[in-house]
Amino acid sequence: MSSAALAYLLKFLPFLSWAKQTTAASARQDAVAGLTGAIIVLPQGVAYALIAGLPPEYGLYAAIVPAIVAALFGSSWHLISGPTAALSIVVFTTISPLAQVGSAAYISLVLTLTLMAGLFQLMLSLARMGSLVNFVSHSVVVGFTSGAAVVIATSQIKNALGLELHSSGNFILNWMAVADNILATHLPSLVIAGLTLSTLIIIKRWRKKWPNMLIAMVVGSLATQGLQLTTWLDASQIALVGQIPSQLPPLSAPLMTWDLLRQLAPGAMALGLLGLVEAVSIARSVATRSGQRIHGNQEFIGQALSNILGSFSSSYATSGSFTRTGVNYEAGATSPLAALFAAIFLALIVLLFAPLAAYITLPSMAAILLIVAWSLIDWHHIKLIYRAGKNEAMVFNITFAATLLLPMEFAIYLGVLLSLVLYLRRTSKPNITALASSSGAKKLVGAERSGLPECEAIKIIRIDGALFFGAVDYVQTALMAIPQKHVLIVASGINFIDLAGTELLANEARRLAAIGGGLYLCNLNGRVIKPIIRNGQLNTIGKRHIFATKAQALSAIDTKLRDHSCSGCENR
Repeated sequence: MSSAALAYLLKFLPFLSWAKQTTAASARQDAVAGLTGAIIVLPQGVAYALIAGLPPEYGLYAAIVPAIVAALFGSSWHLISGPTAALSIVVFTTISPLAQVGSAAYISLVLTLTLMAGLFQLMLSLARMGSLVNFVSHSVVVGFTSGAAVVIATSQIKNALGLELHSSGNFILNWMAVADNILATHLPSLVIAGLTLSTLIIIKRWRKKWPNMLIAMVVGSLATQGLQLTTWLDASQIALVGQIPSQLPPLSAPLMTWDLLRQLAPGAMALGLLGLVEAVSIARSVATRSGQRIHGNQEFIGQALSNILGSFSSSYATSGSFTRTGVNYEAGATSPLAALFAAIFLALIVLLFAPLAAYITLPSMAAILLIVAWSLIDWHHIKLIYRAGKNEAMVFNITFAATLLLPMEFAIYLGVLLSLVLYLRRTSKPNITALASSSGAKKLVGAERSGLPECEAIKIIRIDGALFFGAVDYVQTALMAIPQKHVLIVASGINFIDLAGTELLANEARRLAAIGGGLYLCNLNGRVIKPIIRNGQLNTIGKRHIFATKAQALSAIDTKLRDHSCSGCENR
């Protein structure tokens, strides 16, 4: 097979590139890492399913088929896909207003939402939009995950207190319901939640490599059984997660109607975009440590196929898991084979030990989710965001507040839109620097910084930035305010120009020529001169007014202004 044919094949079957490099030693390392990942995802999957409003087994299903597909068709060696806290809360807030939480109709809508999110991701990958995630600023991601953490913690307060309240994705309504029913707190449930939380914190602090969530979940279950043997606390009312079927993920059929597609489209797009941002961000962060180069568009394909195929195997929306990916790397994984081992081991655990889930208590899971929510808040980067300036802080604050008060899909859109508006606002005001000629030399330096006087006959400026439709008004205002009739623009800093930008230069050339002056351009790169020629503005500006270097421009302009001398200037 030729190298070109092989490269083309690897685009569709990227697992061929690492499968042929697998050895017995690396497979053993991947198996150990996979077993560790399966143990970690057991409590996580159950917890995330509860956040999404689904039966606990759906959190485990989402860590089997999607994890395998994403590993086979993604580009990262270490990324582990599966259910995540952020996606789970988006699923819950999108579907809970449409159907009874946990019902068959609810599950069907969740599967449909997952399929739509996967198709949206596939469309982006086919359009080679792998760089799209770069437009979702870090402040938006941090603001959203921080807001989602607060919403998750709020939704679990009722389980920690043993209160029977209607589940809602609304932050304010949840707190109002808890406040109205706080006196009905079930003390045994609170004791179990507190014991589980304490166990988590102790293990997390003193034994970081231990599976703290799994141990805390077991401690909570054993403590519940112990309390039920006593008579001084009524532990019989402690809510349990319930029985998990001992079976592999069953086949499922998402609902597909036009009305439903139209209704779920905004949530599916937000879910798909957030899933891609999570996956690519995590893959890149691990790749910086492993030395791997991540192909963003290939990750799009892997995530898209994992959600599409997952929706037909009883799995809800998945993405890269930061915790499991980090543990997978630290455990010595060498290839995506570790993700396959993790999924296989998890399937065996579900088949063999699923009945034990009947003893897991909701207060214990609530305590675990409170820790999950706390870990979602990136305090380090929040500090950096506030140090970065008011614009970044504003994006973070608005996204955070919108996540608490608005439907989450709109919170994501609002954050992205605000980031783009601020970006356009910055780029619409390119830096315009006045230049002056240094003494006795054909060298231009910043007039303000150097303190050198500017020529009275010609204004020399450098424009740094894009000269596009959004910046035309700002640049035109600056040019109109120049008193000199002759203007030289050093264009080396102009990195992009569009039709509006070329028309601006042509109009300025006509205006200055009409008053006996001229517009001159020098140091243009190909991205500037080509649009000027293509848009038919070269003759208007004048070929003789465009120069390759500053020295050529200054020499030609000196010739034109030889009869002029500035008052108090030693140089002509």
